[in-house]
Parts: sequence; structure tokens; C-alpha cells
Amino acid sequence: MLPHAPAWFRFHLPGATHLGAFEPGATAQDARWYDLGPQDVHALLAQGALRLQDLLARMRQGREMAAPSSFALPVPRPGKILCVAKNYVKHAREFGAEAPPEPIFFAKLPDTLRAHGEPVVIPHWLDSRVDHEAELGLVLGFSDPQQKGRKYVSALDGPLLVAGYTPMNDVTARTLQGTDRDQKYPWLRSKSFDTFCPTGPFVVPADAIDGNDLEVAMTVNGAVKQKARTSEMVFSIGKILEAIARCTTLRPGDLIATGTPEGVSAIAHGDSLTVTVEGLGTLRNPVLREAAPMVS
Repeated sequence: MLPHAPAWFRFHLPGATHLGAFEPGATAQDARWYDLGPQDVHALLAQGALRLQDLLARMRQGREMAAPSSFALPVPRPGKILCVAKNYVKHAREFGAEAPPEPIFFAKLPDTLRAHGEPVVIPHWLDSRVDHEAELGLVLGFSDPQQKGRKYVSALDGPLLVAGYTPMNDVTARTLQGTDRDQKYPWLRSKSFDTFCPTGPFVVPADAIDGNDLEVAMTVNGAVKQKARTSEMVFSIGKILEAIARCTTLRPGDLIATGTPEGVSAIAHGDSLTVTVEGLGTLRNPVLREAAPMVS
């Protein structure tokens, strides 16, 4: 599925990674794709660029192209990848808990990021359950180029820091997470194996779509496992950013995963994972089990 609004993405060409733009049409065949050249996405987000009007202007200056055969990560090397836990009541209850009184958030490490089409790799030694988690992702970018970072934002102003929305998959080593929780350890390792955060491929500008009421769905091998609307989130986008900004400075290029609905389930080698967020397009990744390394 393709975005329903203008969107941007990144793709590889020999020797360089380019910024691209997508313009929907009446049918997929009518859609237009543009090569905007090699661009520093972090600099553009820091300049307040890549909002809808800026993106449309860049399309008119870009070179029309065929749909790319593969995609790169939309935001390389984000300063932070933060995720919200238990942000849907039914998801909290499927693990015997209730929604928390304030947002709970945790970090994923940069090497968790995986582009559309790239495999989620389960470590060869991990023989316990690993789950999918479909989520709406926020890409931060400021409309004021003088703003290098923001702290202590209100729930009302928080959404103004969102440059765009993208699908994300917060892959989780579920059994390991439970074991660590029982031992009062942090969740970091269960959330941060390499490849455990597929993201993209498209980013739709925040002023082109309402992120507060979008359907988030996950299919595994074509079977629907998760489906809910972001209007069901316990904490809104504004409340999430308000809570996070009390603790850490929000910066252009940061990624925020807003929580997953109920229906998480185990994944295994050979599975195909598909996250579709209404209006934003589809993120698809195969699952592979890592081959055991040769030990000399």
C-alpha cells in the first residue's frame, strides 16, 4: 500500500543515497515519483524543511523517476529512538496489566533500525519468543530553524515538533523481556537486538495528515494480527512529547514510536511482517534466524 498524501523517502543509487518524493494519483499507476538528489535529511529537518509545502516545491524542482526497487531508512542515525509502552488499554491487559497513569518510555539502540524490505534477524542463540509490534512513528523536525532542541513543551505545542509520520515495528524478545522484568533488570536488551526496529519506507508530512486517528495494522504471512486506531491511544501525541521532553531534549531527526495495539504474537524464521498505517503506506520485512557463527 502506498501513502494517500505526498510523502518523502530515501533510496540508494550507485555511490550515493538520494532523497525521493512520492505524489499519489487516482491509481498506483498514476502516482509520481521524484528524485530530489543527495540530501542531508537531518539538516532539512533542522531547517524546518520537508513540511508539506516545502516538499511540494521540491517535487517541482526534482527529476521524475520510476518507483525505486528498494528503499533506505528514511532517517539515518537518529539521535534518539524512544518508544512508549502500554499505550493501548487492550495491549496492556493482554499482559495482565492496566494502562499506566503517565507515559512509560524506553530506548532502542541505533543498530535496531532496519529499512523496508530488509530482514529482521533473530539471534542464533535466542530460542525463546520474539514478537512483532506495529506502531505509528513520529519523525521530529522543527518549523523554526533557530531551534536546535526543545525541552519542557506542553501537550498543546508538542505536535508542532512532529515533521512527519511513518510506520514502525518495535520487535521485542518477549520472553527475555519478562525474565529481565522479573529480575528487575531494564528492558534494553529485549528491545535492542540488531534489526529489531524496522522503519519506513515513507514519511508523510504531519501537516498533510491527522496522526490522531489513523488505523495501525499488522499482518503476519497475510493474517491480520493487530488492528486499532491511534485515537484509542491512552496518551495522545502531545502528551507523549510533553512527558518525554521533561526528561530529555527533543531534537530534529529523533524517532518516537507511540505504542502498539493488542494482538502481538510470536514470529519465526520465514515469516513476512507487514505494518500498514492508514495513509502512510506499508512497511514489509521478512524474518530470518541468524546462522550460528563459525568458531575456530
